[in-house]
Amino acid sequence: MPIELVSQTKVCGGLHQQFNHSAETLNCTMRFAIFLPPQASESSKVPVLYWLSGLTCTDENFMQKAGAFKRAAELGIAIVAPDTSPRGDDVADDEGYDMGKGAGFYLNATQQPWAAHYQMYDYVVDELPKLIESNFPVSSIKSISGHSMGGHGALTIGLKNPDTYRAISAFAPIGNPVNCPWGQKAFTSYLGDNQQDWLAYDASELLRKSSAAISILVDQGDADTFLAEQLKPETLIDAADSYDGSFELRMQPGYDHSYYFISSFIDDHLNFHAANLLAS
Repeated sequence: MPIELVSQTKVCGGLHQQFNHSAETLNCTMRFAIFLPPQASESSKVPVLYWLSGLTCTDENFMQKAGAFKRAAELGIAIVAPDTSPRGDDVADDEGYDMGKGAGFYLNATQQPWAAHYQMYDYVVDELPKLIESNFPVSSIKSISGHSMGGHGALTIGLKNPDTYRAISAFAPIGNPVNCPWGQKAFTSYLGDNQQDWLAYDASELLRKSSAAISILVDQGDADTFLAEQLKPETLIDAADSYDGSFELRMQPGYDHSYYFISSFIDDHLNFHAANLLAS
């Protein structure tokens, strides 16, 4: 699977790179970014944290704004950030920021015109990790994290694949998309009108029914303007009552939805993932 180098920069003793590649699952050219810590080599492959970004974002938002490289370099963890949706002139789009390009919701679309390209679940779970593991000095040991729409993606993908990921974390995730405007709009378009089909991509529903024991950490700012209408962390808390794994949701006083919030607590999340990724 050939990849094309777009950019590279040394940072914190490691290397940040961007690549393009032809994505079979998405039927388009995709870009991803990777941070390789200084410990990464063919004789010392490192574990990977996959980061999923939110609405309107690309691979660049987290890498440029989160301030994650220093601690990731100290811990010896690679970070991979895919784009948030398929891209290209022939890829379906929507006039709203919360649908279409930049808003793939990390699901497999079943409805036209979206189904031809919007297979982000398969891309993140299967195609991208295979590409990463075959081209870089990383192991198959991985965790997943994300923000907002990407927090939704991290929670749903991790809960649906507990044997694949060592841990899950999220910042301000869309916790109950079947009951919020962002989720209802996207799910109706991508998945159709049958709301039973939506439940497969709802973190609260998956958490409530999960028999897994994967560790989960969630941070949510209490000054987030999307808190009540879109994010609904209380549904995750209620669902976690029946969850057998470790679940912690921390409400952070005064923090909003921005990368200022993420950068304030990213080291906590990296330490959390390291405890799981580096465990024997």
